[in-house]
Amino acid sequence: MLPTLDGVTHTFVDLPGLRMHVTEAGSGEPVLMLHGFPQHWWEWRDVIPTVAQHYRVICPDLRGAGWTDAPRDGYTGDQLLADLLGLLDALELDRVHLLTHDWSGIVAYPLCLKHPDRVRDHVSIAIPPPNIDFDGAMVRSLLRHAWFNLVVPVPGIGPRALRAGLARYLLRDVSTGMSDEDVEIFAERLREPARARAGSALYRHFIQPEGMKMLRGKYRDQRLTTRTLVLVGSDDPNVRAEFLHGYEPYVDDLRIETVDGASHFVVDDQPAAVAQHALEFFKG
Repeated sequence: MLPTLDGVTHTFVDLPGLRMHVTEAGSGEPVLMLHGFPQHWWEWRDVIPTVAQHYRVICPDLRGAGWTDAPRDGYTGDQLLADLLGLLDALELDRVHLLTHDWSGIVAYPLCLKHPDRVRDHVSIAIPPPNIDFDGAMVRSLLRHAWFNLVVPVPGIGPRALRAGLARYLLRDVSTGMSDEDVEIFAERLREPARARAGSALYRHFIQPEGMKMLRGKYRDQRLTTRTLVLVGSDDPNVRAEFLHGYEPYVDDLRIETVDGASHFVVDDQPAAVAQHALEFFKG
């Protein structure tokens, strides 16, 4: 069942080859909020009301997630970026403030790099810039705590695991404040076979390949000119401020701040802090 939130409207936008569910609230300059995995627009439920007092908030369900179509293909970097550009064009948005979490940040950085004229500024939650050095401590932590990265991408096995309960485990294991009800709202969508396949394909064709590109330093020939704020949770075992370095020569204006009392799901754990950081940053 589609959850509802006071003051939020729901529409469907027809993009090339994809029908996308989009929620909106507020008015003014547009803020595009993009969810992570295994979530959808509901991730922003406690942030939307505050930010919508000052901006037009737009929260889509990305390809394969929530109530957007979940086709069998299209989970590549080029297509996911094309989806974002198609949405901006369909909504006639020349430039937006960006607020992203998890894998949507991995899509948003190429948007900033390749189309900087479309982005005013970017708050990236739990995702560092793509031109970092891979700190040894971060790699060891990922191997220990993010073992699911080896399971989710596997055809057949990954989708079955997501449907059987892996999605619930992911939401509970690295969150300090998500309710059982909200966990179920997210996990319920991934019990649909098509959406479980989509989640697996997303890891297989986008998240893992992009991680390898970052590891090989592919993005070090591109300069990030978009003003950027990276928020990391103080209790996130994998993405910590002390792990993030090496990006400095390749960015114009980027800073990293830690949100206390949050793990990887910073938006769910500390929504008021996320809203405050975003509003202050967007004001410039």
